[in-house]
Amino acid sequence: MRLKRFLLRYYPPGIILEYEQGGQTKTKSVDLLDLKPETDVDAVLDEISRKEPLITPSRMDQVRTLVKKLQQKLAATDDHAFYLFKVLRAHILPLTNVAFNKSGSMFITGSYDRTCKVWDTASGEELHTLEGHRNVVYAIAFNNPYGDKIATGSFDKTCKLWSSETGKCYHTFRGHTAEIVCTAFNPQSTIVATGSMDTTAKIWDVQTGQEISTLMGHSAEIISLSFNTKGDQVITGSFDHTVTCWDVRSGSRIHTLIGHRGEISSAQFNWDCSLIATGSMDNTCKIWDARTGQCIGTLRGHEDEVLDVAFDYTGQLLATASADSTGRVYNAVTHQCLMKLEGHEGEISKVCFNPQGNKILTASADKSARLWDPQTGKCQQILAGHSDEIFSCAFNYEGNTIITGSKDNTCRIWR
Repeated sequence: MRLKRFLLRYYPPGIILEYEQGGQTKTKSVDLLDLKPETDVDAVLDEISRKEPLITPSRMDQVRTLVKKLQQKLAATDDHAFYLFKVLRAHILPLTNVAFNKSGSMFITGSYDRTCKVWDTASGEELHTLEGHRNVVYAIAFNNPYGDKIATGSFDKTCKLWSSETGKCYHTFRGHTAEIVCTAFNPQSTIVATGSMDTTAKIWDVQTGQEISTLMGHSAEIISLSFNTKGDQVITGSFDHTVTCWDVRSGSRIHTLIGHRGEISSAQFNWDCSLIATGSMDNTCKIWDARTGQCIGTLRGHEDEVLDVAFDYTGQLLATASADSTGRVYNAVTHQCLMKLEGHEGEISKVCFNPQGNKILTASADKSARLWDPQTGKCQQILAGHSDEIFSCAFNYEGNTIITGSKDNTCRIWR
């Protein structure tokens, strides 16, 4: 094995090693999730040299420089106030979803008008309209981090794979017997997973367009689907009150997470794949050990359904969104409720952290999105102007641009 070069990853902090093995170029990452601006750099370097044989003593000065760069980025203060940059009258019928590519240079919108549109973030111009579905385009996803492909899942029971650069359709995945309501690429961009109201999920080969496996075992609709960072496991959340963790390669079940007393609304891995968080219509969120499938904490406090959950990049904090009009911030390790996010006047359907982990974004039926400080629970800014429910919101990779999608048929870009 020969180390070729280092690449820096700011969010979450880490150093990517590009190396050659058997004539092939490969990568591995050194995650520095606990790095703080005040962390002792020498202690970090000692830890890296002990764990990573590819990094020889001659490379240590280089690594020191990279760690210091990461610390500078973490120390940067963020008092950015967002302003409305553009209103996109995106579709002739309500939107279903919005999503950024990794860099934030493009984003996509899905709609009841049976299309998905690709937009340039900097100008707000429409780049492509992806046409071909015969019913609502409900689930949309980029193959991040690459961003050159898009998957669209539809109520017409098919999923289509497109080029984000040309708008060309590569494949149509057929096999589900009911509406497709969630879709995701693995981080390696070699497979697409789709979840359906037919109670199954399917894994598809991006290159050939062939079905690899059908994940069977749920007794009700699958409405949430998520890969872990390594891409070797996928979790499916169902209206049957359970979440199942699957081995991607074999298509076999690893664990079934049983304990919720209501339908699952959302299920997510944390970055290092050690934890799974699940939100449910039973008003609770649960945290599970991803290795054993055991429930290690039940997060209570919401007075109505938990509609969404999101980890920060370190996996230390977990945010929840609820139909009770509040969000909450929990310590994912101690399970203590740290902050209650109060101010919305309608249910909150979406919650996410910015990549830096120092802002939380919520989207609500009260026609507004709000930005919160996770440390204090204070609302920093209200993004107002939509004339109907906001059901989707997202940050770009730098955390300096936001998109909000609403039932008023518009999408807004905030900078």
